[in-house]
Amino acid sequence: MTGSQRSLAKGSAAPGPVPEGVIRLYSMRFCPFAQRAMLVLVAKGIKHEIVNINLKNKPDWFFEKSPLGLVPSIEMSDGKIIYESPIVCDYLDEVFPKNKLTPADPYEKAQQKILLEHFSAVTTAVYKIVYANKEKRDTTEVKAQFFEKYKKLEEALTKRNSPYFGGEAVSMIDYMIWPWFERFIFFDVVEFLEKTPRVNAWYKRMLQDPAVKKTFTDPEILVGFGKLYFQDYVDACDYGLD
Repeated sequence: MTGSQRSLAKGSAAPGPVPEGVIRLYSMRFCPFAQRAMLVLVAKGIKHEIVNINLKNKPDWFFEKSPLGLVPSIEMSDGKIIYESPIVCDYLDEVFPKNKLTPADPYEKAQQKILLEHFSAVTTAVYKIVYANKEKRDTTEVKAQFFEKYKKLEEALTKRNSPYFGGEAVSMIDYMIWPWFERFIFFDVVEFLEKTPRVNAWYKRMLQDPAVKKTFTDPEILVGFGKLYFQDYVDACDYGLD
């Protein structure tokens, strides 16, 4: 997986200036929001470096790089900072026009943003399952709520009748929603893939995408991280590193 160095935590020194011609990504190895930015960086062939942050024990200087204390945040060699994953990804696609991921057509671009808004309801629902599991509560009801939101993705692919959410090729919307699918085993919702054949076919296609392969985390590592995460282990973010 991209960015396999240990995380910087409270008390660690801030990294030096960003080298000329390089984008620095502040990330966390298991964060789906940060993976969005990684996917775009890799898919577009943008030269970058990754600094992992321990989000449970953040360095004080990190708030200068990300005022909200969240990942992803990107820093340029001239000191400019951009944060919030959709904004980061849009910025990268605009500044580096090669391998454009966002549709040129304004209507298609709007459709992708609308679908992304719908997907935010899916992510909200899936985290309810995560917290129910963490608290050892029954997940039947929250899983039903999740499926109500999730099945709208199947409806979107059916309506478009295309292999990807943006059409015939991978585009920004696919990368924006992929990280949560990669974590289905962590979220305990793998069972729902079989209930949505079009989404399942999309999922299998995405597994073959070069950027997905480059940023992919082994499911066993995700499960190991999840166990530590549920125990509130402060260094869970470094699970799986030697």
